[in-house]
Amino acid sequence: MTKEDIIKKVWHELDTTNKRARETVEMVFSTVKNVLAKGEHVELRGFGRFTLREKSPRTGRNPRSGEEAKIAARRVVTFKPSKIFRNDVN
Repeated sequence: MTKEDIIKKVWHELDTTNKRARETVEMVFSTVKNVLAKGEHVELRGFGRFTLREKSPRTGRNPRSGEEAKIAARRVVTFKPSKIFRNDVN
């Protein structure tokens, strides 16, 4: 399922305009991204929790050449599904 599919689903489920559904979905995604960018977590009860994890710099290896390369420190987004979500999927 793509973002376009989600927009279409919202559009039909809420019986609204395509433009309004698109704005709503974009607003939700934008809010989640902005909160994570501030370093906070996003918890959606019954769905899951998005958190940021700090990764340390490390030395990696190019699989083709075997050459070592430095990988910079970075933040990565992790998702942990709720028990309800896991039970619904299984």
